[in-house]
Amino acid sequence: MPFRLRAFIAASIAALVAVALAATPAAASDLERGAGLERYADQELTWGSCGGFARTADEEKTFADARYDCAYLEVPLDYSEPDGKIARIALLRQKALDPAHRIGSLFMDPGGPGGSGVSFLPAIAGIIGDGELAQRFDLIGFDPRGVGVSEPTIDCSNTAEIDAERADVDVDTSPEGVAQTEEEYKAFAERCVDRVGLDVLANVGTRDVARDLHIAHHVVGDPKLTYVGYSYGTAIGAKYAEQFPTDVRALMLDGAIDPSLGPVESRLTQSRGFQRAFDNFAAACVQQPGCAVGTNAADASARLQQLLRPLITKPVPAGPGRTLSYSDAMTSVITAMYAQSLWPFLSEGLTKVASGDGTDLMRLADSYWERNPDGSYSNLLEAFQVITCADTVPIMDRDVARQISEQSIKLAPFYDAGFGPSNALEQCSFWPVPPTSKPGPVRAEGLPTVLVVSSTGDPATPYEDGVSLAKQMGARLLTVENDGHTVALQGANPCADEVATSYLVDLKLPAKDKTCAAPHA
Repeated sequence: MPFRLRAFIAASIAALVAVALAATPAAASDLERGAGLERYADQELTWGSCGGFARTADEEKTFADARYDCAYLEVPLDYSEPDGKIARIALLRQKALDPAHRIGSLFMDPGGPGGSGVSFLPAIAGIIGDGELAQRFDLIGFDPRGVGVSEPTIDCSNTAEIDAERADVDVDTSPEGVAQTEEEYKAFAERCVDRVGLDVLANVGTRDVARDLHIAHHVVGDPKLTYVGYSYGTAIGAKYAEQFPTDVRALMLDGAIDPSLGPVESRLTQSRGFQRAFDNFAAACVQQPGCAVGTNAADASARLQQLLRPLITKPVPAGPGRTLSYSDAMTSVITAMYAQSLWPFLSEGLTKVASGDGTDLMRLADSYWERNPDGSYSNLLEAFQVITCADTVPIMDRDVARQISEQSIKLAPFYDAGFGPSNALEQCSFWPVPPTSKPGPVRAEGLPTVLVVSSTGDPATPYEDGVSLAKQMGARLLTVENDGHTVALQGANPCADEVATSYLVDLKLPAKDKTCAAPHA
């Protein structure tokens, strides 16, 4: 998810899930070897009410359901100093409906980075219903370190600062515009240092999230991990596989990233994916009367920008006391690309913008930013940026930055604001701590065969990335004909749900890579 639109146009949105992972020596025996982690491995969780874990009024109602209980898992903030500061990882659990035939715990992560597994678990559990997974597993959602209600929490910006960020169009690629953008990047980094602390910023990367999972599954009594990760959650799963390959029971990674990509390609891969998704949206839209992007799908990118660029200088009303900026309008388009079900809402919203009403597009943008009804925000996008910088080798060469921006505009003209390529450096170029991972293919000797799921029309994690990750991990690849970001266990494709359930419950995989066709409308 882009923290700034300028960064988005420069294709650093590719960092949303293209988190670089590096091979790490296996550490499966750390808990048994006496690395100072015994106090964490031997802890007993205190499961109880989830009331204190809710961040919104809606969550208070959801979490009050007796089927859910919650706990905090203690882990070292810095694994090199296990006797130092403690971090607490929030867990929300739905206990197995058939305890007599319980297999163990199934840990789940929705992605991001920055997505809350605590918030996600009731939603995915509602889709799973009382099927085999719910019968045989305790379903556990967790907030990775720094995220959601885990402690300490990444909280770099207040509500007013986020509102100002959204209103700042930030598309100027002139030297003055680049300087302004980079000053804002520096200001954000300074706020994170002041409000979060260097020790936290240095220890929120995916490497350490995987270590937390290693402790978590041992503490709940599972000798090996059973895990479902979506989007960025696949990065957590891949990193776990590298560090603890023989401690894996089952991994299902849906919406996979390709950790082997170099710094330029990793930032361009989503440009292709989102343009492909927009082209698919446009092809459907032009078949409908009054389509806001015209009657010819080939011209849709240009028509979109023709419609939205006036917002750069003149935002339109978007509800009481609010106006829709160009930045928020483009965020709304990106949001709708994540799910085909949002296409009609986007089409109607674009039509309303043409008549001066930005309300519908603002709703889409608000959902992306996780803006609450009272105007406050979750820490999703702050955590996204901080964790991305913990995991990503920064671009420090302005010629490379310009190359990325130029290629991104060519690959995805639908988000070309018309100011030309930029040589602005990235947020992570001004980060105060070094990354804890670097690019490289997954190496996980001793890993059992796991399942990678990839959708043919996924905008955020393009299909090709899943193909590549499956090869690196020696995994079985499940291809799903789907125009959306992730698909398995979500009720959208019965074939994919069946394959995933059979694997997670019985460890049964197709004899070879399999394709699930799109279900009939």
